[in-house]
Amino acid sequence: MIVLVNRVCCLFLIALPLLLSAVVPARADEGMWLFNQPPRKQLQEKYGFDATDAWLKHLQKSAVRFNSGGSGSFVSADGLVMTNHHVGADCLHKLSSEDKDLVKTGFHARKREEEIKCVDLELNVLMEIEDVTERVNAAVKPGMDAAAAQLARRAIRNTIEKESLDKTGLRSDVVTLFQGGRYHLYRYKKYTDVRLVFAPEKDIAFFGGDPDNFEYPRYDLDICFFRVYEDGKPVKVDNFLRWSKAGATDEELIFVAGHPGRTDRLNTVAHLEFLRDRIFPRSLNALRRREVLLKTYSDRGLENARRAQDELFSYQNSRKARLGGLAGLQDPAIMEAKRHSERALRLAVNNDPKLRDTRPAWDEVNTALATWGQILSDYDLYERGTAFNSELFVIARMLVRLSEESTKANSERLREYAEAGIDSLKLQLFSEAPIFPDLETVKLTDSLSYLMEQAGAENPFVKQVLADMSPAARAAQLISGTKLASVEVRQKLASGDHSLVERSEDPMIVLARIVDGPARKVRKTYDDKVEEPLRQAYAKIAKARFLLEGDTTYPDATFTLRLAYGQVKGYEELGMKLPAWTTVGGAYVHAEKHGSQPPFELPASWTKAKSKLNLETPFNFVSTADIIGGNSGSPVVNRAGELVGIIFDGNLESLVLDFVYSDKQARAISVHSSVIIEALRKVYGAGGLADELTSAK
Repeated sequence: MIVLVNRVCCLFLIALPLLLSAVVPARADEGMWLFNQPPRKQLQEKYGFDATDAWLKHLQKSAVRFNSGGSGSFVSADGLVMTNHHVGADCLHKLSSEDKDLVKTGFHARKREEEIKCVDLELNVLMEIEDVTERVNAAVKPGMDAAAAQLARRAIRNTIEKESLDKTGLRSDVVTLFQGGRYHLYRYKKYTDVRLVFAPEKDIAFFGGDPDNFEYPRYDLDICFFRVYEDGKPVKVDNFLRWSKAGATDEELIFVAGHPGRTDRLNTVAHLEFLRDRIFPRSLNALRRREVLLKTYSDRGLENARRAQDELFSYQNSRKARLGGLAGLQDPAIMEAKRHSERALRLAVNNDPKLRDTRPAWDEVNTALATWGQILSDYDLYERGTAFNSELFVIARMLVRLSEESTKANSERLREYAEAGIDSLKLQLFSEAPIFPDLETVKLTDSLSYLMEQAGAENPFVKQVLADMSPAARAAQLISGTKLASVEVRQKLASGDHSLVERSEDPMIVLARIVDGPARKVRKTYDDKVEEPLRQAYAKIAKARFLLEGDTTYPDATFTLRLAYGQVKGYEELGMKLPAWTTVGGAYVHAEKHGSQPPFELPASWTKAKSKLNLETPFNFVSTADIIGGNSGSPVVNRAGELVGIIFDGNLESLVLDFVYSDKQARAISVHSSVIIEALRKVYGAGGLADELTSAK
């Protein structure tokens, strides 16, 4: 080891320019950029585009975050919001019933009075960003151990958010960036009166189904429209995206404003190896298990299939995404590139006296990962709740923790129960979304069985949880005995009287109390010995990156608003050139090639409208924009800030973007703006909605 370091150091003076080129990110069209730190230089040098403050601010305030998971945008002055069908499916599913399946049949409110309110949907629009790094870091005093530092950091973040909420009335979140290198306060305008306006049938929104998922060419009308209300009236917004007449064109510069969920590009190699060898395999096994469970449940009848479809789709999508990500981590070329980049960064750190404090960071990451490995199973089972896969258990846990955390000072509360976020938490807690006892019983039975497999049947805690019953019998007892499906019961338990939850004999509340002790214990270990040490170590590495790279880098995704850019561009696969976009006519050809059998069967509305449609209308298109899960529903705009499309997927080659960007074959897939108007007018008779989108008002 010492000899190797000395040999590398001898090469430092000769190889410094080469090594730093490995540290600085590749330019290409890479980046999930902060709106307060946009890639102005790159855009000017490569595309001659000036990203002005006014242009950025308009796009920022037009973008919308769906707290159910996903992105969207305002597309009219009257509060109309567009997102993907698969993002809106959560609301569609909760508004459906055995006699009215909105996911399957679609929905069209021809008048404002027909727009239906979603039961628990919250939308956020980013209004302001404030750098609070110095204040957060100042709360962690020199000499504090990790446990004390973790509590101090949590306290100051809770305090900053509450002060901001009280001052502005805006939802306020302190966001961790660069894995602890910086902290920004994001202030959001929050909307909770969100009403469904339009959705196509699932058969065209997800045409091609699972076989075509993450594939290209595609022919999906993956769109959904909502309207935001305030005080019972549609909200009037100054910032919304005007519709492009031409839509996206070949090799055009485009921009994406959305909320990518999570990337791990700044992780150390050891951290990536931990994900590859421990986290991803465990996650995949759980996803496969739940997917099989729900598929079996769904096969028992049409109503079962309807009840499980949204959750089943989520597992299927996540499984394929995880497999793609794991394939990236298992690719020797990708991992060797990561090792090369890390060696270059560490060499630069070792030879810069100003970065002496950074040198131990990689060993500190390794120590934290070792602890994480030791508690991985318990943390997953108890704190993350994989042993208790039940909506009713989630509700019970929220009630138990809300009751206890509410007795503490705001600065001492767990992050998710801090005062600034209580209203959003209660929106979910008091949701009137339907809960199906039979599905709950099936899910909880399987997860209790999983608990026995993972922790051991003779484990005293497992025995306490199961109460001398089989997983099936215990699950049936819990689901049939609990009253938590009633919103009124939940509201009473959350009324502020701590003793109500403490004395409750509801079996699910009792179970949540049993689980809470072990869960809090393993969480404290994770917070003190994994999360905080990782945050401190990565903050040191971020300091080195800032010194070496300046502001030419971007943080990993955190489900907060980011700007990506790229070109509309096809690619080559297996010697075949794939065009930048598909056409409406291609959808009919694609259906015929598969015998028009599910999932390649076009809805009746589309077969009837074929003669009226312009078959040359662009349908889906691909671009080099840097996106990831969470970007679904993100608006795609041109230089003028006009909407030319909406992100809905990435191709198979894009699944490695969790860890590394490439524009050789990786592509973001979008619905073209032209097909949206064509379909609204000629397939769905939604001329009024099309007029609202294309009006310049």
